[in-house]
Amino acid sequence: QVQFVESGGGLVQPGGSLRLSCAASRSIFKFYTMGWYRQAPGKQRDLVATITSTGSTNYADSVKGRFTISRDNSKNTVYLQMNNLNSEDRAVYYCNLAPIGGNYPDPGSWGQGTQVTVSS
Repeated sequence: QVQFVESGGGLVQPGGSLRLSCAASRSIFKFYTMGWYRQAPGKQRDLVATITSTGSTNYADSVKGRFTISRDNSKNTVYLQMNNLNSEDRAVYYCNLAPIGGNYPDPGSWGQGTQVTVSS
């Protein structure tokens, strides 16, 4: 099973930027569509962005034009560049395989996530 370690979160002012990183434990990661997810306090975990093995991307409407997902298969790493952050972006961010048939990855496959807080 592939494991993921997220990093790069922190406290940022509204309008600021952060770049999140997610390191996968196995090189087979490069064959899979990957996703960034986020979970705000008291809310369900939502899919934010996906990237296929060949680099095609897709975004939730709430982040389109502000967030950019990318990957470096040679480093087993996927990134999320987040610009023009606002208070609605405050959440714990996770990476994992993209949903399959609408089903999120198994509960036991998630990492610890990285906290993003947007506040002045």
